Amino acid sequence: MANILVVDDELGIRDLLFEILNDEGHQVELAENAAQARQARAQQRPDLVLLDIQMPKLSGFEVLDLLGERAPAVIFITAYDEFAFRAFEVHAVDYLLKPVEPPRLREALALLG
Repeated sequence: MANILVVDDELGIRDLLFEILNDEGHQVELAENAAQARQARAQQRPDLVLLDIQMPKLSGFEVLDLLGERAPAVIFITAYDEFAFRAFEVHAVDYLLKPVEPPRLREALALLG
């Protein structure tokens, strides 16, 4: 199973994703902002980041930049469909709209192999 970092400023979304991913047997680390995401990235070395786009201070795209060239695979999870094209320009594995449905999340995870 994968080591997954969830970065979202919404507690409810973080909790939901944690529950779904944990039930699937994944190891899950949670972060609510860029600083926590960088710290978790350094300590946990996740295989995948589930990343919100609209967050206070830094966007998900800026967080991805902070993670550097060796950033893990990313699946964006957001309430906004207008960022999808840009997400795929930065090589996102997938782009999920909130509210995230468990079957759709599993489908996105299956893209990783």
